[in-house]
Amino acid sequence: DGAWQRPPPVQYRDYLDHAHTRRRFWARSLAGWRWFSQARPNAGHTALAAWEAAGRISQLTTQNVDRLLTRAGSREIVELHGALAESVCLACGALEDRDAVQARMRADNPSWIDGPSPMAPDGDADLPDELVRAFTAPTCALCAGPLKPNVVLFGHNVPRPTVDRAFAMVDDADALLVAGTSLAVFSGYRFLRRAVERRATVVIVNRGPVRGEEHATVKLEGATGELLSALARALT
Repeated sequence: DGAWQRPPPVQYRDYLDHAHTRRRFWARSLAGWRWFSQARPNAGHTALAAWEAAGRISQLTTQNVDRLLTRAGSREIVELHGALAESVCLACGALEDRDAVQARMRADNPSWIDGPSPMAPDGDADLPDELVRAFTAPTCALCAGPLKPNVVLFGHNVPRPTVDRAFAMVDDADALLVAGTSLAVFSGYRFLRRAVERRATVVIVNRGPVRGEEHATVKLEGATGELLSALARALT
């Protein structure tokens, strides 16, 4: 139903202000990244990439931070909330590949032992406090400043250029496909509103309620991967 099932994730202001918050995040991320990075595209991702290649869809805007659309072969993508595959320095703004940060964290925490840590949906893992307290958080390879995952944390805003690019996509389109999201977060919902204002066709594919679904031209209820792959087969 689009409801958050866990304790709230890290808040942007808290991350900026407190070293212990950053240490907790990176300790949990070190444990979770091994599993998160092994995720692979499903049939829905593959269908969207095939449609783009065939010229059926022109551009994608995603709220996801997993880069699975890119792995599936999609090219014209706006990542509203960024991507966990990159880290950004809060001091100098340098970007660094997440795998490189992972290797550095391994080297800086030689006593770290992998174990059965259940991965959370936001790419980290639940860890006991004693492990977090002993953890050395990573710093920028260029200036030794604090690092942040290159994603929009709760309590922060999507960068204006990213929003403008996504709005331009909607304004250039005669139809909007909403797939695999409840649109509970306004950062995605505003684009459905824009499409409705422009009287564009709106098609929703999702299992469960979607914010603004009463404005859709049609809604297909079910698992996104199954429905998109079935549509792809029907349209070939």
